[in-house]
Amino acid sequence: MPLPRYKQINTDVTPFYHCISRCVRQSYLCGRDSRTGISYEHRRKWIQDRLHKLSQAFAIDLCAYAVMHNHVHLVLHVAKGRADTWSMEEVLLRWRMFYKCPPLVQRYFDDFDSIQPDELLELKSFSAIYRERLQSISWFMRMLNEYIARKANKEDSCKGYFWERRFRSQAILDEKALASVMAYVDLNPIRAKIANTLSNSHFTSIQYRLNAQRSNKLPKFLMPFNNKRMAGKVALPFDFPDYLQLLNDTLKSDKSRMEQKFPQFPSRLLTKLGMTKENWRLVTSNFETLFTGPVGCPKLMDDFAKCCDRGCRPNVSNAQKYLS
Repeated sequence: MPLPRYKQINTDVTPFYHCISRCVRQSYLCGRDSRTGISYEHRRKWIQDRLHKLSQAFAIDLCAYAVMHNHVHLVLHVAKGRADTWSMEEVLLRWRMFYKCPPLVQRYFDDFDSIQPDELLELKSFSAIYRERLQSISWFMRMLNEYIARKANKEDSCKGYFWERRFRSQAILDEKALASVMAYVDLNPIRAKIANTLSNSHFTSIQYRLNAQRSNKLPKFLMPFNNKRMAGKVALPFDFPDYLQLLNDTLKSDKSRMEQKFPQFPSRLLTKLGMTKENWRLVTSNFETLFTGPVGCPKLMDDFAKCCDRGCRPNVSNAQKYLS
């Protein structure tokens, strides 16, 4: 029986989560149908554009993503407290990017002077509800999946489920788990043999970051890595050059193992994380197989289980073996 969402997501413990949505029956509804030859590749662009728009409105940062042929991987960061700094007007404007608000909200923007004191209280009530939703992973995923499902069903002139009913979520509890899951997501297209290099891994965060780097810009829709320009701001806890080097080293290691060679793996980030290259390769190749629930060192997994009132710690032995 699936766990209720409150036992999977607790932002008081960690702001980072790995979320996965799969198409019904794992059909190739976002790629090329091998049976009919019809291509649905354009739907992957729909998903990427929607993700970027949601990241602009929500108090949730995109750390990594990969839009595959039949599923989507996301690594999200809930910026707890950011939404509390928004004014009532900003909250209403952000929500109006996606939903038609009650007529009172429209009148507030069109004719503010006509708003009565009791109506202002009602507007504040609306904004409190929307503020809470704009920092909720469940609402983020709902507004992604529902939009894509409706658009795809309209294109196919059909009804019914496009995605499986629930998205999966994994709490990411420490830096080792965060670096591992981001690498797992960014390397997914190459390991699935639908891309050859990081730069041609289409509809992924790593391709988007590399394109931004070539323009000497920060990626507009993604959570930035730690660097001098991010001093004092919320950012990922490692440097992008180190992370990129680690991804490239991992790809070289994958290729060398296929050729029965065992080269050096001199990654500064891997040394900082305190992981062996063999453990790193295993975790980033088999993340979903090794971990079905929260991911981190055993103590943090234990703390998360207690805070979320969970009776067990799934895969704690794998955490002890690979992440301790």
